[in-house]
Amino acid sequence: MILSFFQIDAFSSVPFSGNPAAVYPLQHWLPDAQLQAIAMEHQLAETAFFVQSGSTYELRWFSPETEVDLCGHATLATAHVLYNELGVKRKLLKFYTRSGTLTVQQTADGLMMDFPLIPIKKFTGDQQALTVALGLEQTPVSIWQADDILVELSSQTQVAKLEPNMQALAQIPTRGVIVTALSKSSNTDFISRFFGPRVGVNEDAVTGSAHTKLAPFWAEKLGKKTLKAKQISKRGGELSLEVKGERVFITGQAIRFSRGESTVPNA
Repeated sequence: MILSFFQIDAFSSVPFSGNPAAVYPLQHWLPDAQLQAIAMEHQLAETAFFVQSGSTYELRWFSPETEVDLCGHATLATAHVLYNELGVKRKLLKFYTRSGTLTVQQTADGLMMDFPLIPIKKFTGDQQALTVALGLEQTPVSIWQADDILVELSSQTQVAKLEPNMQALAQIPTRGVIVTALSKSSNTDFISRFFGPRVGVNEDAVTGSAHTKLAPFWAEKLGKKTLKAKQISKRGGELSLEVKGERVFITGQAIRFSRGESTVPNA
């Protein structure tokens, strides 16, 4: 069986930056084991698979290790494929996912995703184990938790210099660890990095789903609903954010890096 795929750099307008995701348009769902094997073969942070259902789409995301509940950059990549590779003309794309219904639409600034805001609460886990795994020399400003742990540091320099112990970090019971601080740039409100060794991604290039926690966190701290964010991984990426009620609108650009075909055994 031959399957077509696209590799898209999300949250970037140029290749070799942003977060790469493979996107597979499917005629019907394959067995979960095959989807997982394809994602493992690509060895990208996430691989997206979608099946059209009438005027909407069923969408799933897989890391090399497991299926994930929410992935922003692979959703952005999927929307880019539908609009720019497959010629879909609908103004609004609707995706049914493990995190509910998500929508994406084209705007003057890029593709805008409508995601659920994820509330956070004070961290109640082992703070010492977390700080040691991150290699922190100073006490964090604050630590929060949801499906990810959010660690606020006092400066962008601290965040940039982090060299976590990935084996130790993988033992922390969480999908991933977000580390964030105010930005040094006047054009950006805050910066972040995302570490997810527990799900097979040591450091994610740009993590849209992390901003469902970061956006409301910084919106409250800074007293503003519209924010500019930058993820300072080696590849880097930029996001525009707006908090509206219980939703977070995440806008970014994307570009195709490659397209190809995969040979997959018949199910």
